[in-house]
Amino acid sequence: MKNIKDYNLDDLKIEIENIGEKKYRAEQIFKWLYVDKVKSFDEMTNLSIELREKLKQNFDICNFTIARKLESKDGTKKYLFGINDGNAIESVLMEYHFGKTVCVSSQIGCKMGCKFCASTGIPFVRGLTPGEIVEQILAIEQDENCKISNVVFMGIGEPMDNYDNVIKAIEILNNQKGLNIGARHISVSTSGVVPRIYDFADKDIQCTLSVSLHSSNDKTRSSMMPINNAYNIEELMKACKYYIKKTNKRISFEYALAKDNNDNLNDAKELVNLLHGMLCHVNLIPINKIENGKYTKSSLDNIIKFRDYLNDHGITATIRRELGSDINAACGQLRRQSLKNQ
Repeated sequence: MKNIKDYNLDDLKIEIENIGEKKYRAEQIFKWLYVDKVKSFDEMTNLSIELREKLKQNFDICNFTIARKLESKDGTKKYLFGINDGNAIESVLMEYHFGKTVCVSSQIGCKMGCKFCASTGIPFVRGLTPGEIVEQILAIEQDENCKISNVVFMGIGEPMDNYDNVIKAIEILNNQKGLNIGARHISVSTSGVVPRIYDFADKDIQCTLSVSLHSSNDKTRSSMMPINNAYNIEELMKACKYYIKKTNKRISFEYALAKDNNDNLNDAKELVNLLHGMLCHVNLIPINKIENGKYTKSSLDNIIKFRDYLNDHGITATIRRELGSDINAACGQLRRQSLKNQ
């Protein structure tokens, strides 16, 4: 059975026509799903009983169950959702002065194998469908009785490895007749899947692109991120420069600082040389220690010196605020615990 939340509005109109109904019914259904946030077709009371029965015969509505929820002392909330096929995924709700942000997963498991990421220990199963991505926001809005203003694709999985479904999810999130989350309030992260960066640039949907860089030389980056063996830094920078030229949008480079690995001033100097002249921002991340991981967090003194060096040499850099450390809010950690307990 098809999940009705997998369709953006244009595709839903086609689906509704295919079952013999007028296209305008799709807009009514879309509103019920994303404005009224109903969980069943029976709640769509301005549709005839006949149409509701027809919808039940042709579609399912994806509704997640909360398998586990943890709340940090800083207000961060981490969700483990049970999905219809028996798998589980994570999402994180974060509070900022500008509103509520949800970090969503895009896959069940991850293929990328980044050595510092808790998701690495989770076997890859499949990409999430557009509806399963969107349902993470819907489920949190319903649980918290709140409005989500920002979405970041930085949870479990590589968004660019599930590119088509991520784009469809963004189209659903962004639609003014639905959740109406502005494209500029949506960030998509990638470990460096170069061909999809070009596609994303050509799509020009005004979302923020975040690139996990973590080193400015191939030797160190390859040791941290196996994807660098497929798409090295030179290829990655070429794609990033294309994106900037095509969209005139700033790229956010993610840089996780690991003690005695990529956090000294020589590394900072290399990074300045690599990014010189690019429209970009560097987001410095105090690395999370993970079970059986070889990397440990850089000292606060080193992190500050690294940031200041970048800023002093023309590269805008900030240190990411640490949220949810007391509830293992790094992506993958709650899912790993659930796998161990099975």
